[in-house]
Amino acid sequence: MFKISVSTTFDAAHFLKDYDGKCANLHGHTWRVEAEVEGQTTNDLGLLIDFGMIKDYLKDITSRLDHKLLNDVLQVNPTAENIARYIFKELKAKLIVYPEIKLCAVKVWESPNNAATYME
Repeated sequence: MFKISVSTTFDAAHFLKDYDGKCANLHGHTWRVEAEVEGQTTNDLGLLIDFGMIKDYLKDITSRLDHKLLNDVLQVNPTAENIARYIFKELKAKLIVYPEIKLCAVKVWESPNNAATYME
């Protein structure tokens, strides 16, 4: 079994609806996103899948969130957990053309010390 991961960042604002605390106020983060995929075999070059391909897919997804108010983009409360699930679902749809590759997890950091992971 082989696993690879790629990461990228984007900047966006949000506020947590119905939350009793300071995160109920509008604020922003530099979000870090990591996606991990796995598969049983590599190709003739010894690659599970090209890092650049996964990174391009991830950047395409995060570009829809970059410099946006996430409350306006997502259909759910924009918690780190929900952002991770959104990115996972979008990336999984892009990887459908690679049946030998399984998307394991998407991890989203809202700060250097706080992250949420979504997996199926």
